Amino acid sequence: MPAGSKADFSSLVTNDRWQWSVVTQYLTWPSVLTGLWGTLRLTVAAAVIGFGLGTVLALMRLSRSPLLRSVAWGYTWVFRSVPLILQLLLWYNLAYLYPQISFGIPFGPAFTEVDTLSIVGKFGAAVLGLGLSQAAYSAEIVRAGILGVDQGQHEAAAALGIPRSRQQLRIVLPQAMRTIVPTSINEIIGLVKGTSVVYVLAYGELFYTVGVIYGRNLKVVPLLMVAAIWYLIITTVLTVGQYYLERHYAKGALRTLPPTPVQRLRWSVLAAVSKVSGRPLPASVPPSYAVRSTLGAGHLFRTGGDR
Repeated sequence: MPAGSKADFSSLVTNDRWQWSVVTQYLTWPSVLTGLWGTLRLTVAAAVIGFGLGTVLALMRLSRSPLLRSVAWGYTWVFRSVPLILQLLLWYNLAYLYPQISFGIPFGPAFTEVDTLSIVGKFGAAVLGLGLSQAAYSAEIVRAGILGVDQGQHEAAAALGIPRSRQQLRIVLPQAMRTIVPTSINEIIGLVKGTSVVYVLAYGELFYTVGVIYGRNLKVVPLLMVAAIWYLIITTVLTVGQYYLERHYAKGALRTLPPTPVQRLRWSVLAAVSKVSGRPLPASVPPSYAVRSTLGAGHLFRTGGDR
C-alpha cells in the first residue's frame, strides 16, 4: 500500500495530503470570513422569517376559521412539496416574470413602482427561498408543540375568561416551548448547512467562497476542511444555546434544574480537591459529587458537619 494512503486516525497527522498548514492559513482568510458572515446573515434572516411566519401559520391551522385553516394548510403543502433549490431559482428569476413591482390598492391605482431587481437580488432571493420554505416546516413544529400541551391548560385558561389570543401567547406557547426548542434548533442547524445550496445563485456565502478559492489554487481538500471547521463551530454554538434554552423553559416543569456545564466542572474540581486534600466539601456541592469525592470512605463530608 502506498505511503500516506492508510486510512486510520493517525493519518490525520501523518498524511501530508491533508495540508493542515493550508487549512490554518485559510481559516481566517478575509474572503473566507466574508463568506462566513454571508452564511450567518442568511441564517439569521431566514430563521426570523421562517419561525415568525411559521408561528402565525401554526396559529392559523389551529384557529376556528375554515378560511385561515385552508390558507395555512395550502401554504404548508406547496412549500413543502417544491424543492428548495427550485424555489431559490424561481425567486431569483422573479424579475423575468415581473420586471416591476407596484404598490397600491389591490385591483386599484398604484401609488409607486420599483424595479424587481432592486428588491429581489441574490441576497433577497436567498432569504425568500430559505425563509419561506423554512416557515412551512416551522409551522408544523410549532403546531405539534401547541398540541402537546395538556388540554386542561386550555380549559383552565378559557374558564378564567382569558381571551383566546392571550391564552396562546402567555399560557400555551411558553409550555409548548419545551417541545418546540429542541426541534427548532435542529431546524436552524439544518438551515445553516442549507445555506450552501445558495451557491446556485453565486451568492458569496461560506461554501461558495471556499469553492471559488479552491477553483483557483486547486487546494480542494484543505479548503473543504476550512468550511467543515466553520460549520462545526457554528453548530457547536447553537447546541450550547439549545441546552440553556431547554434549561430556561424547564423552570415550570422541574423542581431542580439540571446543572450547567460550568457548574458540573466547578463541582468536579471541588470534589477532586477535597478528595486529595481531605478538606470538607462546601455546602454548595450536591451530594452526588460528595459521594464521588469520598468513594471508599463510606460517608460524606460537609462544611460545618461531623465526619
